[in-house]
Amino acid sequence: MRDDDPIHDDVPEKTEERSGVSRRGFLKIAGVSVAVPLVARPEMVWAAGEQVPVHGPGKVPMEFTINGKKYKANLEPRVTLLDALRDQFDLTGAKRVCDRAECGACTVLMDNKTVYACSLLAIEAQGKQITTVESLMQGEKLHPVQQAFVENDASQCGFCTPGFVIACKAMIDKHPNPSPEDIRHGLAGNLCRCGTYDGIKKAIAQVGQKGA
Repeated sequence: MRDDDPIHDDVPEKTEERSGVSRRGFLKIAGVSVAVPLVARPEMVWAAGEQVPVHGPGKVPMEFTINGKKYKANLEPRVTLLDALRDQFDLTGAKRVCDRAECGACTVLMDNKTVYACSLLAIEAQGKQITTVESLMQGEKLHPVQQAFVENDASQCGFCTPGFVIACKAMIDKHPNPSPEDIRHGLAGNLCRCGTYDGIKKAIAQVGQKGA
């Protein structure tokens, strides 16, 4: 194209005169308008007919009550309760095994109900009473469920044991003298790859007789 082409001559200058904005300025404005929604996110959004808070994506302050003690941490909203327990608070009793809410090795209590810590966001556990296996032992004395596991050889590799102990405690608290159906229902969410189910059943029977 020749420099003296009458069709395209002085096009940039005429465009700037009409709009008052150069092409370079327009690109800057467009870039900012695209970036703003990614940065300036609303604090509240409408969902299911009501306003709900929006957190993240960066770290936000969180507070927890775990085993009767207060804990604080700055965590990303995507962090699970299991990650918070193990990585932030050094409570490693709950184990990461399947990491998909199938094996029960990460079982803890939330308001006295069993939950999978690997599938629960830490931010959802705020304001709840979280109980982990670390709280069961009093000094050097094992909890009756823990003692029964030892006496009945109810553990082998040990990865599933903390989750089973918590699940057994929750079940026995609800059913002090559990029936076979109570046991099947109460422990249905926990798996033992070593196959120590017979020892676990004997441990439950022992605790049920003595009372936990």
